Amino acid sequence: MDSSCDCLHALGVGLGVLVSAVLIWTAHRLGTIYQLFHKVETQSPCHGGEVVAKVLQAHGVRYVFTLAGGHISPILVASEKLGIRIVDTRHEATAVFAADAVARLSGTVGVAAVTAGPGLTNTVTAIKNAQMAESPVLLIGGAAATLLQGRGALQDIDQMSLFKPICKSCSSVRTVRDIVPVLRKALAEAQSGTPGPVFVEFPIDILYPYHIVHKELSPKGAPKGIVGKAISWYLQNHLNNLFAGAWEPRDVSPLPLSIPQASSMQIQQCIELLSRAKKPVFLLGSQVTLPPIPVETLRKSLESLGIPCFLGGMARGMLGKESPLHIRQNRREALKEADLVILAGTVCDFRLSYGRVLSRRSKIIAVNRDRSQLLKNSDMFWKPSVAIQGDAGSFIVKLCEGLKGYTCPTEWTEGLKAGDETKEKTNRQRAEDKTERHLNPLKVLHLVDDAMAEDSIIVADGGDFVGSAAYILRPRGPLCWLDPGAFGTLGVGGGFALGAKLCRPDSEVWIIFGDGSLGYSIVEFDTYTRHKTPVIALIGNDACWNQISREQVPMLGSNVACSLAYSDYHVAAEGFGGKGFVVTAQDEDRISDIIKEAQEACHKGKAALVNVLIGKTNFRDGSLSV
Repeated sequence: MDSSCDCLHALGVGLGVLVSAVLIWTAHRLGTIYQLFHKVETQSPCHGGEVVAKVLQAHGVRYVFTLAGGHISPILVASEKLGIRIVDTRHEATAVFAADAVARLSGTVGVAAVTAGPGLTNTVTAIKNAQMAESPVLLIGGAAATLLQGRGALQDIDQMSLFKPICKSCSSVRTVRDIVPVLRKALAEAQSGTPGPVFVEFPIDILYPYHIVHKELSPKGAPKGIVGKAISWYLQNHLNNLFAGAWEPRDVSPLPLSIPQASSMQIQQCIELLSRAKKPVFLLGSQVTLPPIPVETLRKSLESLGIPCFLGGMARGMLGKESPLHIRQNRREALKEADLVILAGTVCDFRLSYGRVLSRRSKIIAVNRDRSQLLKNSDMFWKPSVAIQGDAGSFIVKLCEGLKGYTCPTEWTEGLKAGDETKEKTNRQRAEDKTERHLNPLKVLHLVDDAMAEDSIIVADGGDFVGSAAYILRPRGPLCWLDPGAFGTLGVGGGFALGAKLCRPDSEVWIIFGDGSLGYSIVEFDTYTRHKTPVIALIGNDACWNQISREQVPMLGSNVACSLAYSDYHVAAEGFGGKGFVVTAQDEDRISDIIKEAQEACHKGKAALVNVLIGKTNFRDGSLSV
C-alpha cells in the first residue's frame, strides 16, 4: 500500500513539474515573463523607425534608396530627420543597384528599403546580382503585421523563403527591442567573410508608435464571454510584448568584422614561388578593391612588384589610364606563356573558360575569400599550386612587403605591353572604317575616351556596344569602373550611376548603354532630375539585340525578337527633365562637339543622354570589327 502511495505521489510531483515547465515555456513564448521586468511605455510617441535610423546612422550610412510604401514610411521619415539622405527611385531594382554602387565605391554597406510583397519581389534580380558581385547590401523590407502574417493580409507572402537562397542572412524582427541586435548583426554579416546582401524584414507593427498599433489591434467593442476575453487578453499581451523594453538604451555601434587572411606560412610559400618565376602575371578581380586595404595602398604594392596585370570587374582602373603594368589585350596568349599565375580574387568560371585558359605548366596561386569560388572547376581543368582562402588585397600587400628589392623581369612585361599596343593600334585603325548607313561605334568610343574627364566614373550596362567599350574606354583610376559582374545583369546602369554620382558628386559619371539595356532604366532620368544627380548616358543605338542576333540568325535562320527601332531616346530623356542629343551619320564631323555639349549640360546640372545611331559591331576576345 505504501509503495502505491509513493508511486502516485511521485507521479503527481512529475505532472506538477511538467505543467509548471509548460506554463513557464508558454509565458516565455508569449513574452509575459519579459514584461514583468521591462516597462511598456504606452504614452511614448517613439516608434521603431527611429531605432532603425539610429543604427544606420551609427554605421555611417549616408543614403537610403527606396520606392515609397506605407510599410516602411517610419524608417524613411526618421532617417531623413537624422540627416540620412533618402533617394527615391522609379523602380525597386534601381534602388538596390544604387545601394550596390554605394557599397562598392564607399567601402560601407549600401542600403535599400522597399515595401512588402511586390516591392520586395521587384528587387530579386538586383539582390542576386549583388550576391554574385559580392557587394555588401542591406535590404530592408516591409511586411504584414506580426499577427496577420499567413492570414491573407495585403501584400503578405513568405518573403523569408524568397530571399534565403540569395542572401547571406535573412532575419524577421519580431519585437521593437530586437531591432538593434538584429540590424547590427546583419550589417556585420554583410561585410564579413565574403561580402554579400542581407535581408531584414520589418512587420508594420514593429515600426509604428504604440498608440497607432494599439488602435489597430484593439477589439472594437467590449469582449463577450470567455473566448472573447481570452482573445482580448492575448491581443493586449501581444501588443505589450511588441513594445516591452522598446526604448531602453542599447549599443548601436558596429560589431567587429571577420575577414579571412592568408597565414604567414602561405605568404612565405608564395614569396618563394614568385622569386623563382621568370614570367609571372596577376589576374586581379573585384575582391582586391574590398576593405580593409585602401585601393591606393594596393596600387603602390602592385607598382612596387612590377608584375604585369590583367584587370577585371571593379579592379579595372586600379593602375590608372596609362600604366606600363596594365595589359588589356592578348590575355589568352599571355597565360599560355606565364610560368606563374596569381589569381587574386579572380574566379575560374566562364570568364576564364572554367580554367581551361590556364597552362598546366604554370604554377598557380589562387586567393579568394570564398572557398567555393577559390577552387571552382579545379577538379576538372586546373589545379592551384597554392590555394589561400583570404583577402586578396591584404595578400598582395604582404607579398610586396616580403619581396623588398624584387623586380619582375622587364623583358617579360615589355613584351606583353608591345603586343598590347599593337592590337590597340589595329583597333584604332578599325575605328576609321566606313559603315554603310550609320556611325562606326569604335570611332565614337575612341572620341568619348579622349573627351572624358580625369575623374570620370564609367558604368557599363549592355552587350556588344559595352563589350567594345571595355576594350577602348580607359578607367582613369581605382574604383572608376562599375559593371554588373558575373551575373551579367542588364538594367544596372540607372542605379549604378545614381549611386556613383552621390558618392562622387564632383566627378563625371558616364553610363555606357546598349539600346536594349537602356529600356530598363530610362525612366530614372526623372530620378536624376528630381535629386539633382546629373550623369551622362551614351547610347549605342543599333536598333537590335545584336549580341543575340549575331548567333541566332546563322544558327537558326531567324531574327525573331531581336529587332528594335532607332528610337528617339533623347526625346524621352528631355521629357524627364534631362538634356537630349542625337548623333547620326550626318554628324560624323561633329561627334566631339556634341560630346562636349553633353558634358557642359551635365556641369550645369542636367542629366544628358547622347543617342548615337551606330552600325552593328562584332566583338570577340578583344577583336573589334564593324
